[in-house]
Amino acid sequence: MIEIRGLSKAYRGQDGSQVQALADVDLTVRDNEFLTVLGPSGCGKTTMLKMIAGLIPWDEGSIAIDGVEVDGPGPERAMVFQNFALLPWATVLDNVAFGLEMRGVGKAERHERARELVTTVGLAGFETKRPGELSGGMQQRVGLARALAVQPKVLLMDEPFGAVDEQTRRLLQEELLAIWEHNRVTVVFITHSMEEAVLLGDRVVLMSARPGQISEIVDVPLERPRSSDVGGLERSSEYSEITAHLWERLREMHAEHGRVGGIAS
Repeated sequence: MIEIRGLSKAYRGQDGSQVQALADVDLTVRDNEFLTVLGPSGCGKTTMLKMIAGLIPWDEGSIAIDGVEVDGPGPERAMVFQNFALLPWATVLDNVAFGLEMRGVGKAERHERARELVTTVGLAGFETKRPGELSGGMQQRVGLARALAVQPKVLLMDEPFGAVDEQTRRLLQEELLAIWEHNRVTVVFITHSMEEAVLLGDRVVLMSARPGQISEIVDVPLERPRSSDVGGLERSSEYSEITAHLWERLREMHAEHGRVGGIAS
């Protein structure tokens, strides 16, 4: 379980002014929950995710995972980035095995685990290819496999499908659902897409415009497993009602923020 209490973070702007990114955020993420996070651009979603990962410090508050305070990166967490963050000179197999290598796992063992995951994400036969020889969707599959290879308790995903085309995005959403349904871990998934947030999440956290705060948490009562009938779910009244509600709330935020000085970028 991830427990966030009173989390606040401010940055120093280029002109020397202070920019408040997050203000007094309280959030609990349940064990093995798929939590999606949605909000206006600039509301601090990625900042919060990087704090959970232990990549950047915060000014006030606390983050604990299973009761242990976060004070830096840890082996129980893995992160998937939008920009893939692959090693361009390394093969698919070595990229997937990279985290295991950093943890001192022997070559034979880490390559066996990497091969299993390459197959899981649909890239069997591409083990010796390098990132430059792969499409964007294939590169993101490698990034997901690399994160899963270290068998994390918590998987942190920062708009992982934001840089691929819509068809590839939909395929990756279905594959991610299938993988998560088979290997339940705690997922915190940042997105700009209301549809993606509802399709994937057990709950959707809606954050306010900067400074980011928790505006609302919306339960998603769609049945699981979902990977086998994504089209049917998207045609359901529950799906339509939740996405419509989220869009209305986001429109209100954009309108309000626009009246006080423009939408954050």
